[in-house]
Order: sequence, then structure tokens, then C-alpha cells
Amino acid sequence: MPALSCSATTCIYNKQELCSKGDVKIGGANARQSGETCCESFQERTGDSMMNSAASGCGCTNIAIDCEAQNCQFNESCKCTAGGIQISGSQACCCDDTRCSSFKCG
Repeated sequence: MPALSCSATTCIYNKQELCSKGDVKIGGANARQSGETCCESFQERTGDSMMNSAASGCGCTNIAIDCEAQNCQFNESCKCTAGGIQISGSQACCCDDTRCSSFKCG
């Protein structure tokens, strides 16, 4: 499983720039660059979700990553095979505001 670092601190699953969800899904089936991808697992941290986020556990360094970005060199049968990835989106309000900064077209 890849090591994941995430700057989308507005996400309910973000715990100190790690992910507490356990698995994520990267979208962008036809992406040719990083900005055309997104973390489809992103859920905005709101007043109601603040309580739920405290109960969602600690952040994980290595998690399963399903990837729809068919043009990424790390995509193998819709699974990410990179050693590590970075999800960006420090001001994200929705999944379209995030991206897989580790995407490499190839």
C-alpha cells in the first residue's frame, strides 16, 4: 500500500495530514495532468461532522488507493502502485478542489 500524505485539512478524514478513512479513491479517468484528478473520498469537515471526525480514528500512513486515472503510470488495474502519493487541497470544499499531486502521465 502506498504512503499517503494529504494537505486537504478541511476533510473529515484528515488527521495531521494523514488519512483516517483507511482507503481512498482517486478520480480522473481521462486525466492527463494532476489538476484533472481528485480525491473522490473527500468529505468536507462541517459543524455536524466535527463530532464524527473525532471518532473516526487516527490517521494512517499507508492505505489502499483505488485509482481511476487510467493514464497515470502508477495505475495498475485501478490500484495505485506508487511508493507514496500526495493529495493536495488545503482549502478544499468539495472533492473537485483536491488533486493527486503525485499523478504522472505515462
